[in-house]
Amino acid sequence: MRIARLLGTVLGTTLLTTTAVLTAPAQADTGVAARDTVTLDRPALRDSLDAVHEAGMYGVFSSVRDGRERWTGASGQADVATGRPVTPDMRQRVGSISKTFTAVGIMQQVERGRIRLDAPVGDYLPDLIPGERGREITVRMLLNHTSGIGDYILGAFPSLAQGSTDSLEAERFRSIRPAELVRMGLAAPATGRPGAVPGSYSNTNYVIAGLLLEKVTGQKAGAYLARQVIDRAGLRHTYLPRTPYIKGPHPRMYESWFGLLDPARDFSVYDMSWASTAGSVVSTTDDLNRFYRALLGGKLVGKASLDEMTRTVPVSGMDYGLGIYSLELRGCGRFWGHDGAVFGAGTIALSSRDGKRQVALAQNLMKYQELDEKGRPKPHPIDDAIAAHVVRALCPDTSASGINHSRLTKSLRFDQLSH
Repeated sequence: MRIARLLGTVLGTTLLTTTAVLTAPAQADTGVAARDTVTLDRPALRDSLDAVHEAGMYGVFSSVRDGRERWTGASGQADVATGRPVTPDMRQRVGSISKTFTAVGIMQQVERGRIRLDAPVGDYLPDLIPGERGREITVRMLLNHTSGIGDYILGAFPSLAQGSTDSLEAERFRSIRPAELVRMGLAAPATGRPGAVPGSYSNTNYVIAGLLLEKVTGQKAGAYLARQVIDRAGLRHTYLPRTPYIKGPHPRMYESWFGLLDPARDFSVYDMSWASTAGSVVSTTDDLNRFYRALLGGKLVGKASLDEMTRTVPVSGMDYGLGIYSLELRGCGRFWGHDGAVFGAGTIALSSRDGKRQVALAQNLMKYQELDEKGRPKPHPIDDAIAAHVVRALCPDTSASGINHSRLTKSLRFDQLSH
């Protein structure tokens, strides 16, 4: 999911890692070029993905598209104990990319007239958010993180506030109801007045959105999203899990927590109820590209809804819309998508507005960086390596793009905690 602050004020996302330079060759499915002019530089993509692994990432896999042309690749290890290689088709917990799925579900109900974007949340969920807050916070404010509601993460994992990871292990098999997560978020200090910008990224907003979806549809949020979003987008390997286990081929997911877990601990078996509709989706990199093509191509919501989703406000250093953010790469264009992370797994998915140029990348080692004296993650070679691969994927002529990789890394919030 996304964490927009550092240790002690955890709030939700990114992807990254630490340690061990392992050496396994990249495996790439070169795909079939569908045009006379090939714009994907396959050797460069393969080399840049290998560079992520060589910089210290355990395993990394990626899917890149340009129109109908496609490249997939993988580099490194899915299991550091056995040496099992990572492969491009593996499932991954995609964290806060789940927010785009949930936002799509809400916008579908807006189109049906069951939800009004600028109506108070208290009109729909008066018992969940009573009083003044329920009257002042609108549905739109939930989706663009301007509600002022704090994040529930420290309530769910209290040891993090003391610089300890004990909660992560203790809560591995805990099942927690969405309403309890909301209670924790509402009890946390408010991050601002409702509607004020810049907004502050909070996972609580999207747990509330999931409960709102259940209220107006009369269905469990997971069941609704499966039928009306995942199936409609044609996704074959995407789902919201019901157990701590991932179905199908997947890497082990290693969490270092800035060196507090040494060696990095495997969190691939984990009850994801704590992430709820804010971050529990499991998917593949190919499915994520398909999902964002379907969304940006108008297959999941209409033009008016998509216009609302891509109307951004400043939120925790991002240009954030409704469940989706934009990233401007100078000389290359603007791209739309989301990134996300849970314990041990990080993912990024970005697409051009027309859905033709896309990259989705996943990794299986998180928070590998060391912290400086102020508790901020220090730069790591993995950061630049991931940024270089993203640039290579999205910008055919990287030499002319003038993109500063460290600036891109900062934009992707690779220097922050993950949730």
